Amino acid sequence: MNLKRYSKQTARRVFRVRKKLKEVAGDRPRLSVHRSNKNIYAQIIDDVRGVTLAAASTLDKGLKVELKHGGDIGAATAVGKLIAERAKAAGIEAVVFDRGGYIYHGRVKALADAAREGGLTF
Repeated sequence: MNLKRYSKQTARRVFRVRKKLKEVAGDRPRLSVHRSNKNIYAQIIDDVRGVTLAAASTLDKGLKVELKHGGDIGAATAVGKLIAERAKAAGIEAVVFDRGGYIYHGRVKALADAAREGGLTF
C-alpha cells in the first residue's frame, strides 16, 4: 500500500481502517472513496483478485455535464447513485465501505447514503 502521499497521522488512519476492513470483509468487495477539493471518486475493488469491478467519479461524461461543481455534497450523492447502478449491473449487492481515512461526514457520508439508497448493502 503506497501511503507516501499522506502525512504520518493520515497514513496511520488509512492503514487502521483498511486493516479492520480486511477482518470483517469476508468475500465482499470494497467500496473505496477518494475525494479532492474539486472531485470525488468511488470504485468497487475485489482485493482477492486485485481487480476494479466498477468505478464512478464526477469526471464521468454524463455527470460532468449535469453537475455545477464536482466537489460538493450534490456531486457526491450523484456519484453514490451511479456507483450503485454500476455495481448492480456487475452483479454486486454487498460491499464493505472504505472511507479511505476520511471522516464519515459531509461528502463521504452523502456518497455512502446514496449508494445505500441505490441498493448496495454495507
